[in-house]
Amino acid sequence: MEGLAMLRQLIGQLQELLELYGSNPPHPHPPQPLHFLQPLHPLPLSELHSQQHHRLCLLDVNDGSTDDYYSFMMTAGKSESLKMLEPYKLPLAKKSRKDRTRGKSSMTTNTVEVMEEQIWKDFPEDLFEAVIARIPIATFFRFRSVCQKWNSLLNSQSFSQHCAQVPQGNPWFYTITHENVNSGAMYDPSSKKWHHPTISSLPNKIIILPVASAGGLVCFLDIGHRNFYICNPLTQSFKELPARSVKVWSRVAVGMTLNGNSTTGGYKILWVGCNGEFEVYDSVKNSWIHPGNMPSYIKLPLSLNFRSQAVSIDGTLYFMRSDPEGIVSYDMVTGVWKQYIIPAPLHLTDYTLAEYGGQIMLVGLLTKNAATCVCIWELQKMMLLWKEVDRMPNIWCLEFYGKHVRMTCLGNKGLLMLSLRSRQMNRLVTYNVSSREWLKVPGCVVPRGRKRQWIACGTAFHPCLTATA
Repeated sequence: MEGLAMLRQLIGQLQELLELYGSNPPHPHPPQPLHFLQPLHPLPLSELHSQQHHRLCLLDVNDGSTDDYYSFMMTAGKSESLKMLEPYKLPLAKKSRKDRTRGKSSMTTNTVEVMEEQIWKDFPEDLFEAVIARIPIATFFRFRSVCQKWNSLLNSQSFSQHCAQVPQGNPWFYTITHENVNSGAMYDPSSKKWHHPTISSLPNKIIILPVASAGGLVCFLDIGHRNFYICNPLTQSFKELPARSVKVWSRVAVGMTLNGNSTTGGYKILWVGCNGEFEVYDSVKNSWIHPGNMPSYIKLPLSLNFRSQAVSIDGTLYFMRSDPEGIVSYDMVTGVWKQYIIPAPLHLTDYTLAEYGGQIMLVGLLTKNAATCVCIWELQKMMLLWKEVDRMPNIWCLEFYGKHVRMTCLGNKGLLMLSLRSRQMNRLVTYNVSSREWLKVPGCVVPRGRKRQWIACGTAFHPCLTATA
């Protein structure tokens, strides 16, 4: 009886729909009148199929059996003139998850693909190395543990050539924390993760600081400004440089350049003293060279901005100086010194040089009254003036309002890492010169540590798997 009641309700709904919209028969016969609630004699199913396109009659639910009504509705639901009935089809029984899984497994083959040894053993070696050279650094170090052959790629000359062909991505940052000055922390901006390398060759009884980088190598200088060390933080390739010939222990500035496109051609290191002394280390000769003294048109003593690391562009190193404000440069190939008098923007503090795409940039804190903001400038070479190109979002600068903020630039190679700190806060942010994007850096926490480490100093370097000291 419940099924009969449902059919009555369904027929009533169908009647209302037909009254509103009508029905277009599929054949060119004139439309037949609809007989509502007219008795219908039971017909065989085959005869019902032949007549349903010529006449549409609704059943008198008082006559006939429920099976007859059900047969009619199922048959009529397949007619083109009754497509509107399809939403009212009885729902199919829902299969259990076990049955659905069994059905899927039956549609798929159970064969396991096997790598043909005859094919893969002839895979081109140069293509294999080209692919490995382009995978992320962290992934490569996981792959090294697979077999001795993959681990030996670091010493392969052909693999080194493939790595040199890969375009440089974002630099990494090698930093020193306040809590542990003898242990560095590396930040990968692509994965936004900190790594904590253990460079066993670095001396642990004295404080050494990262001061420059080139080609994936980081140059370290001890706090007494006496000894230099070169290291690849990724592979721990390490070298202590010989003693310098000029015995000057005053504060010095350091810059580093490559002789070619990679460390295979060697590298040079320049240190500059305040009184104009300078010396150049050549890795090919493994010795320091004292080319001479600075020319007389460069004012001495050289009031260098020791908060600003040197910028390297096409083999020329640029250092920021004050009194007079400007830049001094040294061409590592020709040995020529130059000086540029460039006034710094007003109300600027903690400013340092940066570089992007061969352009010299300036980043610093612009402080006026109680407001402080980080600003970026670009050097206009023709006019020797600084032009502001960007500044930190105002919503971020509000955090600095009324606070005595100090800033340290930890990297100057297109992606800048800035350490902003005061008594009430400690922030690390990165700025992408190309995309002009500001991002907050997650806190540096050493393994099994409980609190974030304060970054004391650092330098940017482009990670390179095959750079050797």
